[in-house]
Amino acid sequence: MNTDVLLWAIVLLPALTALSWIDLRTMRLPDVLTLPLIGAGMVQYWYFTGSVWAAIMGALAGYLFFVAVEKGYRALRGSDGLGRGDAKLLAAGGAWCGWIGLPWIVLIASSSGLLIAGALMLTSRKPSGLMPFGPFLAVGIALVWAAQLRALL
Repeated sequence: MNTDVLLWAIVLLPALTALSWIDLRTMRLPDVLTLPLIGAGMVQYWYFTGSVWAAIMGALAGYLFFVAVEKGYRALRGSDGLGRGDAKLLAAGGAWCGWIGLPWIVLIASSSGLLIAGALMLTSRKPSGLMPFGPFLAVGIALVWAAQLRALL
């Protein structure tokens, strides 16, 4: 494995693990972890590609997309469906993977979330109504980042 990739993985993967753990326990994704992850993602993207524009566009698009979903859900249902922390974590995913990785991150996160919810329902352990989405986003970000770097290097 390339040493540079390993060093960046040491930044990304523990942060995603910590965010997942915190979200599972508290249903929160703290800014103290998500915001620096956005900045680190932009630096990392520039390091590997020589450009930061796709990372900036990815961070903005990811954040704005999930804020729109959050507001739309609240308008339709009258309750919260996504938190602002999820939007910030998707912004971090966009910074690490660029705008091109966003659909894949959301696809992986949504699919894995649906699979887990379905498995819980099949085992008669119905979800309590709220499920943290951060761990599923973290899996999507990690997988898309690894796939992109494998293709790049």
